[in-house]
Amino acid sequence: RASRSSSPHQFGTVAYNKWFAREYMAQKYGWGDDQFAALEELWQRESGWSQNAHNSSSGAHGIPQALPGSKMSMFGGDWATNPETQIKWGLSYIKGRYGTPHGAWKAFQRKGWY
Repeated sequence: RASRSSSPHQFGTVAYNKWFAREYMAQKYGWGDDQFAALEELWQRESGWSQNAHNSSSGAHGIPQALPGSKMSMFGGDWATNPETQIKWGLSYIKGRYGTPHGAWKAFQRKGWY
């Protein structure tokens, strides 16, 4: 189970954020390494995996670049700074809109956004 105490990485670092996303998506959605590879590319392009990433022109925020960022509040009031909240929202968004991270990555490659 993905938890801060079981992580080999410091909370909030890029390494932690990737670790948490991989663990959480496997537990919650059953997605494996192939899907993580697509997610890794997608969120690297979007935010560099930083929970503090903010696009000042669009207002998109966080690891998944939610627009507006406040949409992530459905997963927690700490949406602006907590990478876990952002990752949970982002994976839920991907599942609902594209089915899988691979589907979201393909859409991003076509459109330049997802």
